Amino acid sequence: MKLTTIYSHLRSDLSTIEKDLEKTIEAQHAILQDASTQLLKAGGKRIRPVFVLLSAQFGTYDVDRVKRAAVALELIHMASLVHDDVIDDASLRRGKSTIKAQWDNRVAMYTGDYIFARSLEYITHLNKVEAHNVLSHAIVEMCLGEIEQIREQYDLSQNLRDYFRRIKRKTALLISVSCELGAIAGDADSDTQLQLKRFGYYVGMAFQITDDILDFTSTEKQLGKPAGGDLQQGNITLPVFFAREDEEINTQLHALFENQPISRLDIEKLLHAIKETDAINRSKEIADRYLQKAFIALDQLPDNRAKKSLRQIAEYIGRRNY
Repeated sequence: MKLTTIYSHLRSDLSTIEKDLEKTIEAQHAILQDASTQLLKAGGKRIRPVFVLLSAQFGTYDVDRVKRAAVALELIHMASLVHDDVIDDASLRRGKSTIKAQWDNRVAMYTGDYIFARSLEYITHLNKVEAHNVLSHAIVEMCLGEIEQIREQYDLSQNLRDYFRRIKRKTALLISVSCELGAIAGDADSDTQLQLKRFGYYVGMAFQITDDILDFTSTEKQLGKPAGGDLQQGNITLPVFFAREDEEINTQLHALFENQPISRLDIEKLLHAIKETDAINRSKEIADRYLQKAFIALDQLPDNRAKKSLRQIAEYIGRRNY
């Protein structure tokens, strides 16, 4: 089953969100308008708005109110992608030129800042102080995550705790907040909000670990960018932590990071060596543990169509490994 099939019943509401995204990023400056529109048209599965919409259905569902959280969160995600591409010096995303590649770093940073600002402006129409507090905290944590990633690039002294904290801030947090804000916008009770927040966190952790695995196991065509990009950029992910238990691979990794710039041939050799270990399977096991915790949180919620869809999305994320 395709991911979009799981939430096909939300098609009309997602169309409303897409139209609001287009309106919200309109800019008087031509370059800002073009850069923002390029990012929006690059697509994406809009999974964060989906989590907002589904979570709101555990309360009182009103799309005109709920969309305030959904659009704001997707804009924050979009802005973070623009900034990520500058930090990572990435020229491709989803197989298309990034904003920084088509223009330059300055345009990319200002575009990201503009989209962030539009997000905060948009959510002011959701008259819930709690929602604003949750969103503000999430943005602060995401920025800390970005700084940590920069600081930890090519740093082989970092540990697993550093890695898990980083992916929590980079990915899991925004998915967790998507579920939490959906519940808040839908006026769900506090226990429901808590369980949805937990569900989103565990799914987000599994999602990022799976992405890190796919960076080793997928092709450039599937990824929309060269495989091994994390290693090329000096980002230590879960498969690398496990593979480093092999002394030879650890030695290769030290040599790779000490000899800049890193060649594609050296990256491909190390990718092959890592895939020959049990690092990928062990990483899959960790992702699956997070998914099981997500299901436990979901089991605490009342049965409805949204619950079924959330479970199917989580299961889909787990299957992306194979």
